[in-house]
Amino acid sequence: MTDATVPDVAHDPSNLSDPSSPDEPGDPSDAAVRPDRAPLVLVGAGGHGRETLDVVEAIDAVGPTFRFLGFVADVADGDLLAQRGAVVLGRSDEVVEVVRAHGTAWHLAIGASGTRARLDAVLVAAGLGDGARTLIHPAASLGADLRLGPGVLLAAGARVTTNVTLGRHTHLNVNAVVSHDCVVGDHVTISPGALVNGSVTLGDRVFLGAGAIVLPGRTVGDEAVIGAGAVVTTDVPPGVTAVGVPAVW
Repeated sequence: MTDATVPDVAHDPSNLSDPSSPDEPGDPSDAAVRPDRAPLVLVGAGGHGRETLDVVEAIDAVGPTFRFLGFVADVADGDLLAQRGAVVLGRSDEVVEVVRAHGTAWHLAIGASGTRARLDAVLVAAGLGDGARTLIHPAASLGADLRLGPGVLLAAGARVTTNVTLGRHTHLNVNAVVSHDCVVGDHVTISPGALVNGSVTLGDRVFLGAGAIVLPGRTVGDEAVIGAGAVVTTDVPPGVTAVGVPAVW
């Protein structure tokens, strides 16, 4: 798991210039003359991808930060994207070419942990790893002494308290909570309303379902799946699916 110091919070407007006029989403034509806004591609255009666009727009509402160019996606609802003024720039097997062509930052807006891990590896192998952007909704809450890997997503209402490590491309969805002294691996998905209590360790590519609870001090192994509403009271081995109260597998 990559362990990096917390990056500049994306919604902090203190280091940003105010552009003279707003730009239409999905139109990269004048990105080169707006150095105050980083061109951004979202990889994934499903429901999670469109929710991630909500985070980007909320960040920009506080201070112009990103210039959203469009999605990379294999499947997308054209009508829903059109309502957002968004376009698809290419398929997932073209992600390296799309990112290179636009010289842009990127974020893996895909809910599936395994797919995030695979595309992350592809982009890093292509020498594009530095383009990964962490996205933090202005309504998220951050404590002190955090370490966030590249590509982390904190949605609206997500809460991360003190002395927490989040691995690369880990996603905390709406109202998810990670408490003090937790270590969360790479490409982890923490679903809406899930609660990770203090001093918990989550391995790489763990999935926590909506409303799941992990009690203090527990360890959840790599690629384990914790079902919606489950309560983890003991350590969970790698690769299992645990459900129920208390969670069993």
